[in-house]
Amino acid sequence: MRIALGADDKTRVVDAIFDWLRANGHDVTRYGKAAEEEEAWGRTARRVAEAVAAGDVDFGVVCCWTGTGVSIAANKVPGVRAALCVDAETARGARQWNDANVLALSLRLTSEQISKEILTAWFGAQYAGTEAESLAVLAALDGRS
Repeated sequence: MRIALGADDKTRVVDAIFDWLRANGHDVTRYGKAAEEEEAWGRTARRVAEAVAAGDVDFGVVCCWTGTGVSIAANKVPGVRAALCVDAETARGARQWNDANVLALSLRLTSEQISKEILTAWFGAQYAGTEAESLAVLAALDGRS
């Protein structure tokens, strides 16, 4: 899969996420500090989200200190459903029931080990097809229907 990875800081966790994605066969495009670029978290999250919405990548992963800012910014892009996940079960549920396409992570709360568990759950799950009515509401909020 094609994955966009954006972060507002270059940490061991960001490096571990990149390494995990590559080791699991994903083609990764990096943004912000993950790509050694000086850029505010809002712009980084927007660029990742726009790549997802445009279909340039299959999924996005965005990181900032709390994960909240990047999730808010990513969710401003129509067609993006960013989920801030702090554990594997939340990540699995975000994919299964919300058809989330951008994973937001907190660099403060997420260890290297937890990031691997979250990524394994996220990429191991897929949308179950059970929430069409709710997803239609989100699409309408985006102005897409």
